Amino acid sequence: MHPEHPDHHLDPDWDEFRALGKQIIDDMADHLAGLRDRPVWQPVPDDVRASFATGLPRTGLPMAQVYEEFRSSVLPFPRGNIHPRFWGWANGSGVPVAAYGDLLASLVNCTLGSGENAAMMVEQQVIEWLRQALSWPATGSGLLTSGASMGQVTALAAARQAKSPTADFRGTGAVAGGAQFTVYGSTQTHHSIEKAVELLGIGGRYFRRIPVDEDFRVDVGALRTAIRADRAAGLHPLCVVGNAGTVNTGAVDPLEDLLAVAREEDLWYHVDGAFGAFAQLLPSHRALLAGLTEADSLVFDLHKWLYMPFDVSCLLTRRAGVLEAAFSSGADYISKTARGPAAYSPAFSDRGIEQSRRFRALKVWFALKTHGIEAFAAAIAGNIAQVAHLTALVEASEHLELVSRSELNVACFRYIWPGAAPEALDRVNRAILDHLQTQGLAMPSHTVIDGKFVLRVADNNHRSALADFDFLVARVLETGAELAAAETTGPGAAPTGGQ
Repeated sequence: MHPEHPDHHLDPDWDEFRALGKQIIDDMADHLAGLRDRPVWQPVPDDVRASFATGLPRTGLPMAQVYEEFRSSVLPFPRGNIHPRFWGWANGSGVPVAAYGDLLASLVNCTLGSGENAAMMVEQQVIEWLRQALSWPATGSGLLTSGASMGQVTALAAARQAKSPTADFRGTGAVAGGAQFTVYGSTQTHHSIEKAVELLGIGGRYFRRIPVDEDFRVDVGALRTAIRADRAAGLHPLCVVGNAGTVNTGAVDPLEDLLAVAREEDLWYHVDGAFGAFAQLLPSHRALLAGLTEADSLVFDLHKWLYMPFDVSCLLTRRAGVLEAAFSSGADYISKTARGPAAYSPAFSDRGIEQSRRFRALKVWFALKTHGIEAFAAAIAGNIAQVAHLTALVEASEHLELVSRSELNVACFRYIWPGAAPEALDRVNRAILDHLQTQGLAMPSHTVIDGKFVLRVADNNHRSALADFDFLVARVLETGAELAAAETTGPGAAPTGGQ
């Protein structure tokens, strides 16, 4: 076989490729338009599950046949987060037009580590737009990442470099410098911070979980006490983490107070705004987030409350150069040249640990160009109003208890009835959740607050309507009544409530 004329090659027949592409777009438009008529989630049947256990393909199939397998085995069994009644965890709903950006990014297939090309300029522009949207200092810097978890690692690595007492920290490490760092966040801080602390060699036991108040906001007095105790013990306090919307309850820490502590103690101030930072788009919520734009670093997920398809997140730093100080490399094979693509600056690979970086900025660019930031702000305001509507419905019912409320988009509640024992309440609410999820009716998630198992609604969904929350409450009340009755007569009665 002559290498210039292979019998088999990896480019398709372009007519077939074009025809299949048109069918895919038509099918997916129909699928998205009909989401409300489908279950939010359904389990994967055994025969479909078994199809994913087959061996490595040795020879290929026609593209159209592979696509049909996707339609029958993958498409009907999603996580569910694009459905209008999905409010679990902190997942976004995905703006359809952004998917064109992902498709085009894969076809253009640029890697965004370094070098002069338009894709690099798109990412620079997207970071600049996000800086403007969140009123971040013009002197700052930024990086798009896969998610807030990677942003936390990158931000804390920059903090460690910036605040290290050792001049050559990257060369000698913390041990040689004799510094045992400590990091501070509330008991409600996301577990990705603890992972970052462990990964960076600081050690999980040196992540100080500070108590919270009755509104699940960090106790600033307890924070000050912990920092001073660690200094007295010969430790090296490094970073204060503020929460702009906790996962559990949507609580926002007193960010200005944390800023004051960080400045008084000469610590790095990092804000985890994974979803809540985008409330900064609303004039009504800027006072709640006061102090956010003064942080040394901020992470936020565009695939949560900006509704982008997974995955795309952003890390912003207050000062330019701090990421490069922590991550830049002098390897010969990526060094600068006087002319050509290697002469281009910046190099995003010098702002984080990834040299190979996908063109995730294009979907954001595509969506913001198409819709404008005001459309996203309106959707966010709508989600907040929907959760306020839900809390009003809960408070109006004698059989529902509002366990926590948020000024953002999270509410936690449970079904109750007179005389119920705590274990019976937990059992019934677990069963309500199971029924909602497995029947494909709605997808809240759950958490435990003050020892109570509760239903948790986090509304990052641009497709939800007020009627969806009426539906949720009606199903919870209906199912809860059946289960509560069964508790008084004996176990085993299954709920019959349907759609």
